This record gives sequence, C-alpha cells and structure tokens, in this order.
Amino acid sequence: MRSLIRELIETVILALLIFLALQFSVQNFRVEGSSMQPTLEEGQYLLVNKIVYFHLGPSDLRGISPFGSGEPDESVFPVRNPKRGDVIIFHYPRDVSRDFVKRVIGLPGDSVEIHQGQVLVNGFNLEEPYITRPDKSSMSLLRVGPDAFFVLGDNRRASNDSRDWGTVPTENIIGRAWVSYWPIGQFHSLHAFHLPF
Repeated sequence: MRSLIRELIETVILALLIFLALQFSVQNFRVEGSSMQPTLEEGQYLLVNKIVYFHLGPSDLRGISPFGSGEPDESVFPVRNPKRGDVIIFHYPRDVSRDFVKRVIGLPGDSVEIHQGQVLVNGFNLEEPYITRPDKSSMSLLRVGPDAFFVLGDNRRASNDSRDWGTVPTENIIGRAWVSYWPIGQFHSLHAFHLPF
C-alpha cells in the first residue's frame, strides 16, 4: 500500500512540474483584428515561446553586476534578444490587460522614420517582403530608447502600432510567435524574417 501511495504522490508531483514548466515556457494567443494580414488572420491561434525572450531587467541586475557599482540601464537576454523581423506578443503599453501581436522593426538605439510607406531604419530602406498591402503614410524620425522596441503590423493600413502610441518596453514583451496551430488548415511554424543591419 505504501508503494502505491508513493507512486501516486510522485506522479502528481511530476505532473505538477510539467504543468509549471509549460506555463512558464509556452502560452497560447488568439489573433484579433487584421493588423498582421496576410501573415496572421483574425481567429488564428498561436503558441508563444516565452523562454526565448526571458530577460533580467535593470532592477533584477542591481547588486549582482560585476562591472562596478553603476546601475545597468538595459535588460539582459540570456537566451536571445528580439531581432528585427521577429513577430512578438506583448502587453499593450497603454493597457497592459490587452495583448497585441506585431513585428519588430526597430531595436534599442535605432532611428526609425517612414516616408510615404517606405520604412527607414538608421537611414537604410527596409525591405519588407511580407507587406502585401502597402500604404503611403509617413512618420517623422523617432529614436528608439534603451530597453524598448519599435513594432509595426504587416497590414499597415489597419494596424494600431508604434506609429500611434510609441515603443514597446522590454518588460511588456511576452514572447515570440512560434506556431500557428488553429485552424488546423493553417498549421505552420512562424519563421522570422531576419531583416538586414
């Protein structure tokens, strides 16, 4: 009887550990709206990789930095930091109860501007093969601050993004869009476009 109880307890603990590991590393997300068309359609369900952008913020790093007593001003990404072209899920900066999906265009320290639909990053034209519905909007030069990212929707005509409300703080990033799993006919892995420079 004792061995049965012990096996039952071990099974429950193992199941709990697996559940916690999945909760920490993967999240599902439902696409709302048309801002990421044609890459993502409304109603699609995604799995979000939360581990890839795990980060330690400046407050986490205070006191453990081996580089003197200065306070760090940027987050550290032990696995990998978001890159231009990655599709990310994040808490909307103006209402963190809402989650958005957009594409990373500008990294910390970049300058971003838009001239009649053409995006320029650090003065270079950005080639965006995923854009099928270009627009002719413009935006004056914006410098991305430390610990922030500039994001845009792929469907620029219907996207509420960094052009409207500014950059996404690192602390708001949930993870990278990884797999589209529903509807089943749209099952596929979401590969990032690694944009140059």
